[in-house]
Amino acid sequence: MKYILIAEDDRFYGNVYKVKLGRLGYEVVIVQNGEEVITEVKKKKPDLFLLDMIMPVMDGFTTIKALRAMEDFKKTPIIILSSLSQEEDRQKAMQFGANDYLVKTNISINDVAAKIKAYLGE
Repeated sequence: MKYILIAEDDRFYGNVYKVKLGRLGYEVVIVQNGEEVITEVKKKKPDLFLLDMIMPVMDGFTTIKALRAMEDFKKTPIIILSSLSQEEDRQKAMQFGANDYLVKTNISINDVAAKIKAYLGE
């Protein structure tokens, strides 16, 4: 079973992702911020990250940089799912090492699931 770690401080979005991806057969853990991502990856290595950009404690940009600095996560897919829709935010996230950048208001949960399947080679 593939393991997806989601960093999302909005409980509504977090629950939507957890239910949908769980129904598709993924193990899903939700944390509230980037600092919790770093704590969780020490327990179990995710197959994919789904990160919000605007989070308390440690934002998405800092989280991407921290993950890419860790040997185990240099190639693990990181998909950004954010309400930040500015092109400069997308470019910055991609420069830091994100694989994809999706705007929450512009994409359905089914499209997010399809992206995840593609990155996991399913």
